[in-house]
Amino acid sequence: MTITIGVLALQGDVREHRAALEAAGARTVGVRRPEELAAVDGLVLPGGESTTIDKLLRMFELDEPLRALIAEGLPVYGSCAGMILLADRILGGTADQRTLGGLDVTVRRNAFGRQVDSFETDLAFAGLGPQEGRPEGDDGVGTVHAVFIRAPWVEEVGPGVEVLARIPEQEAPGIPAAAAGRIVAVQQGSLLATSFHPEISGDARVHELFVRIAKG
Repeated sequence: MTITIGVLALQGDVREHRAALEAAGARTVGVRRPEELAAVDGLVLPGGESTTIDKLLRMFELDEPLRALIAEGLPVYGSCAGMILLADRILGGTADQRTLGGLDVTVRRNAFGRQVDSFETDLAFAGLGPQEGRPEGDDGVGTVHAVFIRAPWVEEVGPGVEVLARIPEQEAPGIPAAAAGRIVAVQQGSLLATSFHPEISGDARVHELFVRIAKG
């Protein structure tokens, strides 16, 4: 069964998400207007600037329809800024910043630092099986190549949230020492979020996982 996944197309890396979703077997559409939400089986909130996307959601009158659909169970995947938009609570946000909510987590905006502090690493990711030619994580789970750009991290999760990936506890070159052990991927029911950008690395397996979630 081919499903249709919308990618919020107000700001951010829309093209990369659409390419990754299509590689995962989904049909994709850009979403800019409330009426376009009726045609999708799931939605991606892309990386970008969370405060800008928040303002554009209000300007395009998408914020309230999206809040309602998330509450009704629409599958949504948020990467980087998208994780912030899905979070119920933000640390380090602007005074007027709002989220769509639905994900019972507290995230810290720009936790990994500025643009110059960007880095890449392989992370063990629960729910992804081992893949030939790639390293395995602890307990034989698969790994994903993660790109972090001014990324948030999750400081607190509610009881219904599953932690899918963390920064390793041991120090590694290029990774801030304060990031050790931090949560960077979570799932709660039909909501999936990552601090990092799998769409930039060309690794479509997180998008494959989201397509499976959207199919139910």
